[in-house]
Amino acid sequence: MILTTYRTLGRSGLAVSPLALGTMTFGAGRWGADEATSRSIFDAYVEAGGNFADTADVYSGGQSEEMLGRFIAERGNRDRMVIATKSGFPRAEGTPLAGGNSARNIRDGIEGSLRRLGTDFIDMYWTHVWDRTTPPEEVLRALTDAARRGDILYYGFSNAPAWYAAQIATLARAHGLPEPIGLQYSYSLIDRGVELDVIPAGQALGLGVVAWSPLGAGMLTGKYGREKIADAGPAGSLPNRAGVATINGGSDGRLNGDNPYGGMLFTKKNFDVVDALRSVASEIGRPMAQVALAWVAARRGVASVLVGASRPEQLLVNIAALDIAFSADQQTRLDAAGAPPMLNPYFIFDLPRARIFGGQDIEPWAPNIV
Repeated sequence: MILTTYRTLGRSGLAVSPLALGTMTFGAGRWGADEATSRSIFDAYVEAGGNFADTADVYSGGQSEEMLGRFIAERGNRDRMVIATKSGFPRAEGTPLAGGNSARNIRDGIEGSLRRLGTDFIDMYWTHVWDRTTPPEEVLRALTDAARRGDILYYGFSNAPAWYAAQIATLARAHGLPEPIGLQYSYSLIDRGVELDVIPAGQALGLGVVAWSPLGAGMLTGKYGREKIADAGPAGSLPNRAGVATINGGSDGRLNGDNPYGGMLFTKKNFDVVDALRSVASEIGRPMAQVALAWVAARRGVASVLVGASRPEQLLVNIAALDIAFSADQQTRLDAAGAPPMLNPYFIFDLPRARIFGGQDIEPWAPNIV
């Protein structure tokens, strides 16, 4: 047992493992894991003490949910597991009703997920993506109705603007409705944009962060060299930003290359971060992936970190990251390596309080909220 210390997800009583099992690879063809391998990954996670499994209605065309449901039923450990799933990306082409954040799609998504998972309720329900269309009042109503039916216990937002999550959280609190408790976003040493707005919003509103892609799509494992920069294409390019076709089980060619995110990942700045990570990993004698995971798991506001695997051994190596402790110097070097630029207006938010209060220091009532 390794995952024996748990954290509450946001301002709630939901206790989750600091590393969550991401199941996007379950049933995902050549780049994922077949049922037997997926079962062994799930078993390894549970036997290590993990209790938090995350899936989505579109992963492998629904097979991920079905597998997860079967694995839990086989072990008979539903009472020990926190199941999280999502809706928002399209489950079918040719109709607008099977995607987005409408009340219709949220209800359809939940009903389908309950059926595939073989469970009476979903512990944590995420809107998978902001659809830029549905009014926030409708989203809140749909999620409130689902909670009142007992279909879901808690909810949160993934891949949405901080102001949008804050808007719904504020509406819920003002009207005495069930409030969101979580935010699920990409977060790693090379992808720290959430530090500008999302994490501060979560801290202020009681929303715990669940980080996905903590290894930067493989960049932080150290398996890519600087020669990749020449092959990456235009910086910042991404063939399919959402990856929807692949999520649904099809393929638009996004995963046919060595790394589909080349133009976004293979930059000089990112390799500078990798060099800093490699230096710290060498000093403490641990794999780079473990060091990268340990850094994310210890960040302010992070409740859990999603880890995926293609085999059980890989999962167990990742889980071992939790016992890493950095020296002050190592922590400083890692923090500085991938720090986001202080864009306008964020640099103003970071001004010393004495600059605002006429040279006098002010200690706020909640020092962890800045």
